Amino acid sequence: MIQVSDTAKKRVVLLMTEEGYDASKDFIRVGVKSGGCSGLSYELKFDDKVGETDKVFEDNDVRIIVDKKSFLYLVGTTLEYSGGLNGKGFVFNNPNAQRTCGCGESFSL
Repeated sequence: MIQVSDTAKKRVVLLMTEEGYDASKDFIRVGVKSGGCSGLSYELKFDDKVGETDKVFEDNDVRIIVDKKSFLYLVGTTLEYSGGLNGKGFVFNNPNAQRTCGCGESFSL
């Protein structure tokens, strides 16, 4: 399960609307790929299709899809949003990460 904070929800809904997606029926796709200074990096994008091996969740009225491989790395993660002058944008609070880089965009297990 991936959780979505209230601030992240507001930002996701706003961005989905700006991109022409409907937050009530479309998804935010969360994934992990090789790369970044710590070995693995996070991916976020909007999607309107679910693959046959995708896992589907809903938290805080946000629909989330995660591919099977990424799910293993993301279980228990909370998606947050940090705005303001020093804000980083979307932030992943991942209890599985042993080490993260300074910018928080990559991690290792």
